[in-house]
Amino acid sequence: MKANLQRRIQRYGWDKAVDYYDIGWRDSLRAAQDKLLAMSKAKLGEHVLDIACGTGLVTFPLADAVGTAGRVVATDISQKMIDHVTQGASQRGYTQIEAFRADAESLDVLEDGQFDLITCALGLMYVPEPLAAMKQVTRLLKPGGRAVFAVWGARKNCGWADIFPIVDARVETDVCPMFFRLGTGSVMAMEMQQAGLSSIEEVRFQTDLPYATEQAAVEAAFVGGPVALAYDRFDADTRASAHAEYLDSIEQFRSPHGYRIPGEFVICSGVRTFA
Repeated sequence: MKANLQRRIQRYGWDKAVDYYDIGWRDSLRAAQDKLLAMSKAKLGEHVLDIACGTGLVTFPLADAVGTAGRVVATDISQKMIDHVTQGASQRGYTQIEAFRADAESLDVLEDGQFDLITCALGLMYVPEPLAAMKQVTRLLKPGGRAVFAVWGARKNCGWADIFPIVDARVETDVCPMFFRLGTGSVMAMEMQQAGLSSIEEVRFQTDLPYATEQAAVEAAFVGGPVALAYDRFDADTRASAHAEYLDSIEQFRSPHGYRIPGEFVICSGVRTFA
């Protein structure tokens, strides 16, 4: 798939998903986001960039950590995600947050060496050229500045992974052609080193994604995530068959109390050490 087409699919797909993202994924992603925040060690007064900020699940805690003396810049490829964060920041009284739409691989509007910390929580999987995004991160960090990235882990350890072939079988667009690449082995850590980061620390851990009902599991997978744009093109019969196939794929993780779908995350931190 051409990179520009993939970016457009991501942009408009996340525009579709914005109203369902928190409902479908807040609880499931909390463990990874909490670990990323702990590894980031954000401090009062620091200047932070949060790439692929989504609905602000990491942006807002970062704003709390740096306080009003600090600064948090939030970017996302989806304008509706940015609108959501801007509105949320205003409602919460965060004057230190600035949010604007930007591609993670093209952050030229931002000047070199201005951030103490840069985070990207579960966004790099969707970037056509993750190494290019990491090089942007290195450029934007101050010497001694930190970067922390989180991605989903190996496909075999993510029980919801069949969502991609299920959708791809019904529409000609491959929404995430290399989704699990960065979470396989130590690929992300190696690419961070290639991008000029050092002192890499890698953490891999497994958790469960809780969903109380079939409807909750289906909505998270189809309308609250990366396949939302493709799913929007399905007619009623196609949706019904896709739902049934997905529910069959996660049936083994069902209990009387709902679903506990296994997931794996990889989180890496690094430092810009050169001047």
